[in-house]
Amino acid sequence: MTDIQTPRALLLELFHAALAGADPLSVIEAFLPPPPKGRTIVIGAGKAAARMAQGVEQHWQGKLDGLVVTRYGHGAPTRHIEVIEAGHPVPDEASARAAERMLALTRNLSEDDLVLCLMSGGGSALLSMPLPGVSLQEKRDINRQLLKSGAPIGAMNCVRRHLSAIKGGRLALACHPARVVTLVVSDVPGDDPAVVASGPTVPDASTGADALAILEQYAITPSKAVRAALSDPALAAPTPADPRLRNNQTFVIATAQQALDAAAAAARAAGVAPLILSSSLEGEAREVAIVHAGIARQVVQHAQPLAAPCVILSGGETSVTVRGTGRGGRNAEFLLALGVALGGMERVHAIACDTDGIDGTENNAGAWLAPDSLARAAAAGLDPRTLLANNDGYGFFAALGELIVTGPTRTNVNDFRAILIEP
Repeated sequence: MTDIQTPRALLLELFHAALAGADPLSVIEAFLPPPPKGRTIVIGAGKAAARMAQGVEQHWQGKLDGLVVTRYGHGAPTRHIEVIEAGHPVPDEASARAAERMLALTRNLSEDDLVLCLMSGGGSALLSMPLPGVSLQEKRDINRQLLKSGAPIGAMNCVRRHLSAIKGGRLALACHPARVVTLVVSDVPGDDPAVVASGPTVPDASTGADALAILEQYAITPSKAVRAALSDPALAAPTPADPRLRNNQTFVIATAQQALDAAAAAARAAGVAPLILSSSLEGEAREVAIVHAGIARQVVQHAQPLAAPCVILSGGETSVTVRGTGRGGRNAEFLLALGVALGGMERVHAIACDTDGIDGTENNAGAWLAPDSLARAAAAGLDPRTLLANNDGYGFFAALGELIVTGPTRTNVNDFRAILIEP
């Protein structure tokens, strides 16, 4: 790394390089299909939906109209595609209205028409229409319990899909006989498009019984209406073999791997060797942090698996089982646990941020950890272990002035973690 570049400046540079590498506006053109004989309708949902809609409008040849829904504050100006905002991570009445309006747009389409569906993380909550017999409040309650349970995103979205009248491929059925092309910005480990936003236009092979098993695994007791809906074969989502979906296509256009590759290129340009651990790490944030701390310690003490200056990069989505009453998303929790595990080790700096600009439900993207963070916390009367036990990573880093606030980024390829080891 250059002599004039501080560790914090370099880590922020890597984060911004990661965001640029997963910017829907710069990658969407290559995936746009040719215009159809008939109409082009654009629909979509997620934290990147407005940015994706901007990209479509910028590059589309021909007429189009439509509607996408994004989280409050994540909108962007468009000319032909309406952008509306709704609740996330817990759906609200605006989420329900968005689902109703989107289904209305798909009525009376022909086989000459094209539906361009823009999906990204967050779309599951933003597009909410419970199965018949299940109330929106019952679905909200299940969602809140899942968010606190420590369940991985794949498990949460399995339940969400099977409680929805619009997800799990059901929206694609509503578009039939029009052709549906789905473009996906992936926020899930493994980049399965059926999992992103609970796959409104992408069926998967899971079942209502699988959803019930997940609720049981995480000690969530469903209401009678929820249990009945998940057990009713007549309400089952379409399978991947459904002939009505045969002509549809799905493309994943932005991923965590693209973001990490861009950050790695920026690190090399700064004279720092990158090591990408994985783009799809899962598990409890504090446990993932302990593993990262062990790798950083090996670099410092033994120059393995590479020598400093270097940066350890990873992505994916950790989880937090909420046991305390503090504030903080999974990235703040990861960093606080990393700091505790490292114990103030010299030469080690780190950043952890959510690429959508929101860590959990807070106003920060993430935070920054320096070798002296624990010492400064002690001087301020803060006990990091107590705060970690209370799930209060936000409080820890806010007190030190080490939160990173970006505002909405309008992309979403999950978490970005970088640990920099100085020479």
